[in-house]
Amino acid sequence: MSVQLQKGDKKLLNAWAFYDWANSVYSLVIASAVFPIFYDLLFDKREKYIAVFGSNVKDTALMSFVTAFAFLVVAFISPLLSGIADYSGNKKVFLKLFCYLGALSCIGLYWFSLEDIYWSLVCYFFGLIGFWGSLVFYNSYLPDIAHPEQQDGVSAKGYSLGYIGSVILLIFNLVMVMKPGWFGIEGNDNEAAEKAMRWSFVSVGVWWILFSQYTYYYLPKGNKERNKVTGDVMLNGFRELRKVWRQLKQTTMLKRYLGAFFVYSMAVQTVMLVATYFGAKEVQWGEGGKQMGLIVSILLIQLVAVAGAVITSRLSAKYGNIKTLIGINCVWAVICVAAFFVTLPIHFYITAGFVGLVMGGIQSLSRSTYSKMLPETQDTASFFSFYDVTEKIGIVIGMVLYGAIDQYFGSMRYSVVFLTLFFVIGIFLLMRVLKKH
Repeated sequence: MSVQLQKGDKKLLNAWAFYDWANSVYSLVIASAVFPIFYDLLFDKREKYIAVFGSNVKDTALMSFVTAFAFLVVAFISPLLSGIADYSGNKKVFLKLFCYLGALSCIGLYWFSLEDIYWSLVCYFFGLIGFWGSLVFYNSYLPDIAHPEQQDGVSAKGYSLGYIGSVILLIFNLVMVMKPGWFGIEGNDNEAAEKAMRWSFVSVGVWWILFSQYTYYYLPKGNKERNKVTGDVMLNGFRELRKVWRQLKQTTMLKRYLGAFFVYSMAVQTVMLVATYFGAKEVQWGEGGKQMGLIVSILLIQLVAVAGAVITSRLSAKYGNIKTLIGINCVWAVICVAAFFVTLPIHFYITAGFVGLVMGGIQSLSRSTYSKMLPETQDTASFFSFYDVTEKIGIVIGMVLYGAIDQYFGSMRYSVVFLTLFFVIGIFLLMRVLKKH
């Protein structure tokens, strides 16, 4: 059951933004916070290399490669499914499908172990597929539900709701990890903490499914009348991408912007996906201080990010989206250079604060800038599919390079400083967007 509301309706805008509240717990608890700490704990008393896929792979490099493969799959299936969704006029079905796939995979992480590494990686893999696959359809709704002048604000609101909601669940999970006895979880300190972390993965899946129902109640099915999906329609998404590519040749500004986005997003998403692993391996936390130190820095990032998204929205209103994105990319470049010299907890906290300030802002503004540049069209799913494929292929390249450098040098410091190059190139490409010709 759902309610049909007019484009621009406040309830509709709030319902769309609320999906960020539902699904951002994955990106915080699984991708950024508890799972990386849990994964580091599993390797705490053993070699940091593991035999998998016929090779000895460094623990953090393994996660980089699995993540890259997941994004490669998402990049391939996104146009396939978004083409079907746009043709059939029911994007909501696909949004739900990926939501439930991701949520159930999070619950499956309860059984993650190094002894059964292949099953464990399958759950992690499909959690990524579910989260990022659902965003293809979530993002494509933005021009359908909001007028151009509303899009910056509602996009920022979505990210802000996501940060607040995910922090609430993270705090609950961290209390469970720090005080497992309060929740009836027994065992010595490490055993009880590990069990609590496993239960936190279950809580992510339940939260994601539960709160997404509000979004589904108000979101429309799609922007077309339903059509029957035939075998030929399966390739529609790729045809649509080709059509979008041809249209881009006629819209210089949008083409230049997408080129810049491809490059800097590659680095942004990579940093966000590996930040906690970096902190766990490269910072000298001292005896027993690692878990609490990582938790504090993750919370700091999330709380600062709420303000960052709002500040970015206001800066873009005053200076314009592109100039604001150039400034944010400059900050990111400095962060990557500084990360090479991070050794002490205080260094990591300061770096984390700056990451939080620009993390939400660059994502929110990138999405709304693209939305406002789109030509007048009803096939928004196809254009956002192109946007998402661009982002995913960038992440694949970024994560593979990051993992390869990490594997070769045995340290993530060289990987992070290498990402500076992408921000510098992104700045120059964004400057070209400002040119009229």
